[in-house]
Amino acid sequence: MKSLVCAVAALALAPLAVHAEAAQPDPFAWLEDVDSAKSMAWVEQQNARTADRLEKDPRYEVFRKQALAIFTAQDRIPMPRFRAGGVDNLWQDAAHVHGLWRHASLESYRTETPAWDTLIDLDALSKAEGRNWFFKGATCLKPAETLCLVRLSDGGGDAVEIREFDIAKKAFVEGGFRFPTGKQSVDWIDKNTLLVAREWTPGEVTTSGYAYVVKILNRGGIGQQLAAGEVFRGEKTDVSAQPSVLHGEGGLTDGVIVNRAVTFFESEYSLATDHGLVRIPLPPKADYQAYVSGQVVFDLKEAWNGFGAGAVIAYDLTALKADAAHAKPTLIFQPGPRQAVQQIDATDGRLVIALLEDVKGAIDVYAFKDGAWASKRLPLPQGANLTLVDTDGHSDRLFATAEGFLDPTSLWLADAAADTAGKVKALPPRFDASKDVVEQFWATSSDGTKIPYFVVCPKDMKPDGSTPTIMYGYGGFEVAKPPIYLPEMGRIWLERGGAYVIANIRGGGEFGPAWHQSVLREKRQLAFDDFAAVAKDLAARGITSPRRLGIYGRSNGGVLTSVSITQHPELWNAAVIESPLIDMLRYNHLSAGASWVGEYGDPDVPADRAFIARYSAYQNLKPGVKYPEPYITTNTRDDRVHPGHARKFAAALAALGDPYLYYEQTFGGHANDADPELNARRWARHYVYLAQKLMD
Repeated sequence: MKSLVCAVAALALAPLAVHAEAAQPDPFAWLEDVDSAKSMAWVEQQNARTADRLEKDPRYEVFRKQALAIFTAQDRIPMPRFRAGGVDNLWQDAAHVHGLWRHASLESYRTETPAWDTLIDLDALSKAEGRNWFFKGATCLKPAETLCLVRLSDGGGDAVEIREFDIAKKAFVEGGFRFPTGKQSVDWIDKNTLLVAREWTPGEVTTSGYAYVVKILNRGGIGQQLAAGEVFRGEKTDVSAQPSVLHGEGGLTDGVIVNRAVTFFESEYSLATDHGLVRIPLPPKADYQAYVSGQVVFDLKEAWNGFGAGAVIAYDLTALKADAAHAKPTLIFQPGPRQAVQQIDATDGRLVIALLEDVKGAIDVYAFKDGAWASKRLPLPQGANLTLVDTDGHSDRLFATAEGFLDPTSLWLADAAADTAGKVKALPPRFDASKDVVEQFWATSSDGTKIPYFVVCPKDMKPDGSTPTIMYGYGGFEVAKPPIYLPEMGRIWLERGGAYVIANIRGGGEFGPAWHQSVLREKRQLAFDDFAAVAKDLAARGITSPRRLGIYGRSNGGVLTSVSITQHPELWNAAVIESPLIDMLRYNHLSAGASWVGEYGDPDVPADRAFIARYSAYQNLKPGVKYPEPYITTNTRDDRVHPGHARKFAAALAALGDPYLYYEQTFGGHANDADPELNARRWARHYVYLAQKLMD
């Protein structure tokens, strides 16, 4: 261990101005000033107007109570994370809005009434410090895991303050490691040494707002943190730099990897050695995933050296240290054409891969022996969506969930070495699913590609287009959208005779990297075409009709939904556009937008700007077009997707005299769900709007 610390330390050394060309001023640019008095006065006015419309609807209070009961129910599954031989959980309910970070033994957790030991009461901490603290996780020192670096977000955003916490004393360490709020990453090398990527001096972040300088930090005296040296410095034009410590047997540090994220999808990985940082031979589109049995595991997003896109490979750490340039990786898994890797993690001695096969889940475990990998499939529910919850670094146990649109979430505890699995907990049904059915169909997009989609609808639905239907889409960043159990949707929407659709359009990860990469940059229009194709197929089958069809998307899904109503206003009658990207000609200058140039293109480059301008919804609003009245909503404290996108789109619609609704929650961050009470109000507004537009 001492030699590794020394090795790392040694590295120190049109009709509106918004439609016109870029030279024209943006009339609503002032709304990008997030907290200005003028902007917030506008927000307050919009919120009051929307609340008057939605919260005075008699259904609002019914929906709010139903959603709150679901979000704060005492019989929810307390999702576990392994630590110190037991499990941790963050619990929020009506009495603990900010939450309790708590711990139980594994044996106790498996009972109906676990004996929880509270570690941090976030509500009490917020009150004591006059802050709005939300828990964003903890990184604990192995093997004992009794010293933790706790991440706290003031308001629920991505930026966090990091503090060292002593589990035994249930208190923050006086004079311990502590880092002011920022977008930062920290990992332990040993008790007195950290690897830290953060904003060391004001402005020392990338254009995307993330750290690009990694340093090794030693514990000093009381209140001191001593920088032992700079490990890595990227470029300001990068997305970020992030260190990963490879923890081996007994939790000891075997090595350090630094990821220089050149773009959102392209990285350079380097290994710390006695001779400095050395590059690991990898293609630009590869991601570090796990370290197990002395093997450093990556997955490939592009074909490389005989491996196909989507392959999972491993390098032997000893070989990398000896001669990285000539080290040879081994193949662990190559997905087939209807498979996609979703998650990769490791237990103490097994690699775990969660897959989608035709958008249905499976989890395989791999053992490395005699230079080869052997796999077995865990005995988990077939045909369900399976999600890896957590793995134990001290054993071969793991937690996974199984769920479906109509099947409540269940939690399973598996042993990756014994290839066994058993149900530990199950969510009680939150709505009557007996009257509904799930079907999978395929629509044909503009270029002939078959696009799968799921429909959840009443069994006795009349095929006459009269069913009120919500269609969800995302289509970006290789994020798959398989079937999931949505209690509030079932209780509030399905039980009232509605239907729900997930469109698995290109851009997602349902069928691996190729499904995603087929609509990057100048090909983005195909994702929008996919979404429109599903809407047309729904109408052709008589499942719904434009009058009864509404769409919902958030974040990247906000690009999708805003473009959809500008390109095909005739296909839908409602659109919930949440936490959205919309002004695609300026997105790279707002919050973390610069990090997504690899996905959308760079609007500051003329050739890219040309194809982005063809679809960017903010610039493509036109007078005289009857757009469906959208409900646009965001969060003031969203430090990932700037609230200016949503604000400006609403203001542009107002300038055209077109109907719209706008609401902005003042805290909660990009997820917009930090507070269960506010989350219940949020979904009540969503569903009142959708009921007004599609059911009335």
